[in-house]
Amino acid sequence: MKKPLKIVHVSSEISPYSKSGGLADVARSLPRALRRLGHQVIVITPGYGFIKKQDWPWENLKHKIVLEWAGQKYQFGFKKVISSDNYPVFFVCQRRLFGSRQKKGHQMYAYPDNGLRFLLFDLAVLELIKILKFSPNLIHCHDWHTGLIPGFLKTKYKNDQSLKKIATLFTIHNLLFQGPKDWWKVPPEKKDRGTSPFPSKVEDLEWINFARRGIKQADLINTVSLRYAQEIMTKEFGCQLEKVLQNRAEDVYGIINGVDYSIFNPEFDPDIYVNYSAELLEKKAENKRILQEKYGLEVKKDIPMIGLANRLTEQKGFELIIQLMDYLLEKNLQIAIVGSGGGKYIKALNKFKKKYPQKLLFVFPFHEEVARKIYAGSDIYLMPSRFEPCGISQLISLRYGSIPVVHSVGGLLDTVTDYNPETGTGNGFLFHFYKPDDLLFALSRAVENYRRKNAWRNLVQRAMKESYSWKLPAQKYILLYQKAIKKQRQEIKKKK
Repeated sequence: MKKPLKIVHVSSEISPYSKSGGLADVARSLPRALRRLGHQVIVITPGYGFIKKQDWPWENLKHKIVLEWAGQKYQFGFKKVISSDNYPVFFVCQRRLFGSRQKKGHQMYAYPDNGLRFLLFDLAVLELIKILKFSPNLIHCHDWHTGLIPGFLKTKYKNDQSLKKIATLFTIHNLLFQGPKDWWKVPPEKKDRGTSPFPSKVEDLEWINFARRGIKQADLINTVSLRYAQEIMTKEFGCQLEKVLQNRAEDVYGIINGVDYSIFNPEFDPDIYVNYSAELLEKKAENKRILQEKYGLEVKKDIPMIGLANRLTEQKGFELIIQLMDYLLEKNLQIAIVGSGGGKYIKALNKFKKKYPQKLLFVFPFHEEVARKIYAGSDIYLMPSRFEPCGISQLISLRYGSIPVVHSVGGLLDTVTDYNPETGTGNGFLFHFYKPDDLLFALSRAVENYRRKNAWRNLVQRAMKESYSWKLPAQKYILLYQKAIKKQRQEIKKKK
């Protein structure tokens, strides 16, 4: 083995302290897997106001810093927690920007000054690394919130002895989100090209495209599946950054996310009603029965239950789901949904819940423990995303024996193969055209095969035994880190 690396992960959220989606799970589980491979890892994240000391005993670092922007001064402090996974997590604390924001989930980002918040966060991260004297080989920047760090290293800190030799990897978890403003709402004349200096007015920071700058400045870029890395080079999926990505095509990689089976495992998951394994599927059936009882659904053993635990957004396929809901709920099946998101989907689902009280379970907002119960209780897991960088839900559903029905895009196509009843191969059901009829056909195939009990049991057992752990992705990340470090060193030599 080569010399162990020193790696800093920077993420706007990390489970279990803060979470709005899969980014928080990656920010927790990837460092854990890297540490198991013998590397030294720390994580840096914002200290949101809802993270309380009584829940997570922390140590206050004695150092404080003051950052100035647009004539305003902001004092930052830092806290440290040793996570249950035995690596340090550092919280960047600033009362006005993060400490007074008490909202959890997606509401962590529901503020008009996000440009200022995360620009100063990125600067504070680099100052903290200097304070800690950690001397990392690489900073792993997760998603748009961290996109300014590579550029700051190459400009503001280019002559800083403690920072100038650090390589960077910028991971795109979802290119739909590029900065404080939704990219599709930014007027053409205000679009950030990633080369101009930062504006001097705080309000103008909202037009900065953090993702574009991360893509242009990081030593290497990756996405969370191989297929998504290819898709974002196209106009259909590139979100107006496809040309920027094409210009750096040789530096863009794809690594599929993993699942931490020490957290997501029905054999010992404390949040499900009855623990079970591939050999004890009758106990999985108990989860379905109790879920039906608890939420007022008709208690029927053999009725197929379709589960969803995701954001209620257009990206996740809810336009198709809402169009099909009446038709589906008139059939002999049940649907269980938990999620947070768009108001129009909440309104529509509540309406269907009233109309079909014994067939539709709908819980809002998202609760992790309810999601686990749905994974365990459902027979079929629905994830018809219009696009999907990776998707973790379908990987979790496989381990819980809920067979996925997915749109054949991005990470979904990288992880789910179409079931063939004649050969018994495949682990789910795919549809290829993003249309209600195509989704309905895939769901119909799943329900039809569910009724073939022996074949379905074999399918479920095989699915539960598949492994998408973090071990292999972590090994691939180490290789990518080494490439980034080598590339950064070569660039330094060229400048001498």
